[in-house]
Amino acid sequence: MPVPDRTINSPKSILDRRETAKTCVKDLGIKIPCLIDDIENSTDGKYKGWPDRLFVVDKEGKIAVAGKRGPWGFKPDEVRDWLASSFPDTDPKPETEPDSDN
Repeated sequence: MPVPDRTINSPKSILDRRETAKTCVKDLGIKIPCLIDDIENSTDGKYKGWPDRLFVVDKEGKIAVAGKRGPWGFKPDEVRDWLASSFPDTDPKPETEPDSDN
């Protein structure tokens, strides 16, 4: 899917950030649930998820899996293994590719 050529300015309010996120989800065809950080970037400051990093936060709000910095530390299998052991009755097979018409 081609990405539109556009410039997105840094948001000045949480409403700006929400609109930017909606635009990105739509334009990039993102199909997974997406969350946004607060305007102070508090989550980014705590988890430092850059350049690539995976975290799993458990039901108690504690970090269950803390990935290393990518690209070499980017290991989705660690997340899959934790999820499989924590939710053994869940089918681990990935869903089929969603329709491009959605």
